[in-house]
Amino acid sequence: MFLRTVWNVTIDMNSRLFPVVKRSLSVSGRESVRDLASKDGELRVFLVAGEVSGDIIASRFMNSLKRLSPIPVRFAGVGGLMMSRQGLNSLFPMEDIAVMGIWELLPHLSMFKLRLKETIESALTFRPHVVLTVDSKGFSFRFLKKLRARYGEERLASPQHFHYVAPSFWAWRGGEARLKGLSEFVDHMFCILPFEAEVCRSNGLAATFVGHPTLEDALELKINKCIVNEWKVQGDGEKFRKNYGISSESTIISLLPGSRLQEVTRMLSIFSRTMELLKNAFSELTAVIHVAPNTHVEEYISKAVHEWPVSVVLVPGGSPCMRYNSFSASRLALCTSGTVAVELQLARLPCVVAYRAHLLTEWFIRYKAKIPYISLPNIVLDSPIIPEALFEACTPSRLAPLLIDLMHDESLRWKQVSAAEKFLNLLDPLKRVSGNPAQSRHKLLEYTPSVIAASAVWNS
Repeated sequence: MFLRTVWNVTIDMNSRLFPVVKRSLSVSGRESVRDLASKDGELRVFLVAGEVSGDIIASRFMNSLKRLSPIPVRFAGVGGLMMSRQGLNSLFPMEDIAVMGIWELLPHLSMFKLRLKETIESALTFRPHVVLTVDSKGFSFRFLKKLRARYGEERLASPQHFHYVAPSFWAWRGGEARLKGLSEFVDHMFCILPFEAEVCRSNGLAATFVGHPTLEDALELKINKCIVNEWKVQGDGEKFRKNYGISSESTIISLLPGSRLQEVTRMLSIFSRTMELLKNAFSELTAVIHVAPNTHVEEYISKAVHEWPVSVVLVPGGSPCMRYNSFSASRLALCTSGTVAVELQLARLPCVVAYRAHLLTEWFIRYKAKIPYISLPNIVLDSPIIPEALFEACTPSRLAPLLIDLMHDESLRWKQVSAAEKFLNLLDPLKRVSGNPAQSRHKLLEYTPSVIAASAVWNS
């Protein structure tokens, strides 16, 4: 039934969305993916994801591709728990390549090089029809570049290379110029922001705007019977309090320290000291820490919270419904910059964004960045909707008053909540191809970013 629905959706959208997809696909004279797969009796896809958000994106893509493909699909590569549930036996733990930052990479350089070599050899042995890398551009682009070179050296036909989540070229001086170089080893880019695809195409890199992956949470939550309206998710806050034994008098603050061990070790201590400053402002305060499904992160946080100054509840990753239930129970959130800022907009939960990195990485960002914001809602709306505490300003003494102001000032809270709908609509690809967005959204509820990406791969 799902397969029939998806194909009907695909046919219905041909006149609007897929001309854009088809124009974006690289035309190189090579045989199509579907023809090659049909000859072999299976579609072989090699995937690489290096962090939790990429694991989720890739797992959804895998699920959509399996449902869309009329022939069996076989996967190989590197990923995490979510991808394993879709049939991937990861070459090595995903956490081995989950390194972000220039200077942060140095201590892990030998491991990084070893894993890169292993991944290239595995891909050559697997003989994929398609290679898809997801985010983690430091590893992904090195892998794609070296893999294409090896195919050239061995005089083999190269599979098509797709990369999901365009690098933030728009944030850096000279960033757009780098897109031309990517076209040498990336055949097609899947973009999650509305302005990225056209810029990629204008610089010679085929691209499709598929929509932001966080929007896909809404469909999963609808299936799980959470309350979902158009790009707004309302969890069950009372159920969350009951499940974790949190009294109705306790003020809950959601804390999201990140998904990589490096950022969690850096940010969690800052968050702890911030809670120390806040605890006297409330009769009862509970910190709900969202723990990414990363073994190293889980172990670190479970040990660290024993010394926390306030009551702590740990929410494991992997359950969107539980995540949004906790958001509904919370008064506000403090998060490390990343995808979670979009999730908080979907939940309409006001937040403060914090970010620290290695001192030299921070210096590089200041020198190269050409935009004044770090959180996606602020970037897309080009307005400081969400308070940000960055670099040396990211201190407990700075964060605590920002949180108190957001807690008590209804005008500040409303500023974020009212901007959320406009922000999320900009991330929806259907709003850009349909003359009647509301009707299309109702009719094409299952036409998600992962389905658009999977359809583009199958039709390439």
